[in-house]
Amino acid sequence: MLTRFLCGVAFAALSVSAASADDLPTAKSKVTLVFDHVLPNVPGKSMKGVLVEYQPGGSSPAHTHPDSAFIYATVLEGAIRSKVNDGPEKVYQAGENFAELPGDHHGVSANASDTQPARLLAVFVVDSDAKNLVTNDK
Repeated sequence: MLTRFLCGVAFAALSVSAASADDLPTAKSKVTLVFDHVLPNVPGKSMKGVLVEYQPGGSSPAHTHPDSAFIYATVLEGAIRSKVNDGPEKVYQAGENFAELPGDHHGVSANASDTQPARLLAVFVVDSDAKNLVTNDK
């Protein structure tokens, strides 16, 4: 059931046009808010879908998310290198997924390939009033 739901969110995310999305470009990466909906049965919480697209060799700076955020990420295309907290750096292939708990530090988020693009869908359950979903390390 959860898999069907997340696949539905992924499909919806890929169906949203870039013109209607909130684009936040960074070097060799593009982050687009593609889904934002208040959870009617969980007061104060929303589900937000974020499509992360990496060009070959692209990455995001080390970062954290809001303290209220639980994140479920699925690799849609290519392969993603990821390191959360003090855990090992791992490579996730298309179809694989990982989670980030509230307060986690995402030290590495990068395309594992220098020749192929990569995309992932990150689904946040977060406080509805959270506007900034990513805070880069200083």
